Amino acid sequence: MKRVLIIDDEEPIRSTMAMILQTAGYETLEAEGGATGLALAREHLPDLTFCDINMPIMDGRAVVEAFRQDPDLATRQIVIITGNPSQTSQRTAMNLGADDYLTKPFTAADVLQCTETRLKRADIHWRVENQALQDLRGSLHTTLPHEFFTPLVGIIGMSELLMEEAGELSRDEIVDLAGNINRSGDRLHRTLRNYLRILDLDQMPVTASAPPAPLSPVQTQSAVTQLARSVATRHKREADLDLALTSATPVISADSLGLIVEELADNAFGFSRQGTPVRIEVVADPEIVTLRFTDRGRGMTPEQIEKIGAFQQFDRKLHEQQGLGLGLTLVTRLLQQAGGKLTLVSTPGEGTVATVTLPAGK
Repeated sequence: MKRVLIIDDEEPIRSTMAMILQTAGYETLEAEGGATGLALAREHLPDLTFCDINMPIMDGRAVVEAFRQDPDLATRQIVIITGNPSQTSQRTAMNLGADDYLTKPFTAADVLQCTETRLKRADIHWRVENQALQDLRGSLHTTLPHEFFTPLVGIIGMSELLMEEAGELSRDEIVDLAGNINRSGDRLHRTLRNYLRILDLDQMPVTASAPPAPLSPVQTQSAVTQLARSVATRHKREADLDLALTSATPVISADSLGLIVEELADNAFGFSRQGTPVRIEVVADPEIVTLRFTDRGRGMTPEQIEKIGAFQQFDRKLHEQQGLGLGLTLVTRLLQQAGGKLTLVSTPGEGTVATVTLPAGK
């Protein structure tokens, strides 16, 4: 039996929706506020959540954000309930991180149609993942991580929306959806690239090869600046980027340095809020070049940092992973190859500092 959570501060709305859903054979949970609803979601992991957008203390926007930042809830379907359709459209709901929206007043048919559509979309997600795993299990010696499928489901969902609603969408809405599809495709491409690069590094001989020539100060500054700005633009946070670069000659290939900067900058922006600074520094002395990435995001505990590995995000099982494990694993492997090191210092709720050290060229 599918489980549906209803979060709304109006008891008549909750009880009406619960009666409609229970009559149709769904199990329901009810919460009168965002904090209570979030606690229920974490305990019961509902297949679908309806959440009112306007509630005191913790509103629907905060609930959606908490869902998307929680590893156990990030891929769960959530629908925003709104009494003002002029201010909340499907595009707005998706921009908030929700999967759909339901307008008050609604009919029983509206609730059931929305529920069936969202649960069907969730089933598509898992069918895509399971089929891909079956197809690839025989040819790859490593299980494909869940993080491949998060952007893939975004591509499928938003392209379906374009096909179904193209006649009713404005040009700006179509452009916005196409942009979201493009960003999801870019994320999928980078994840696959990182995965294949790790496989290549695993197959390299243990014997050390000759180190590359040191990068020049111009090459170093250009690579860091261009990639940092590109990542900031991808996150729509150009104003949050703070660069502090000094002349440096790290001993590493330009390609490896670029991947390291891209992944660590992407983590810094991805795990911090818009409007908070992300500082990227390059500091050099005669022996060592240091790159430092500082954010004021959600942070990690020492135990969580210790558990970061290939396809591993905190305490979740291998096949459930999505997030920063793969990128940091690639960064670690590239630094090992270059004789460098990655250090993470983090405080939950305050932020993270990722420090890269590399040999300096003579």
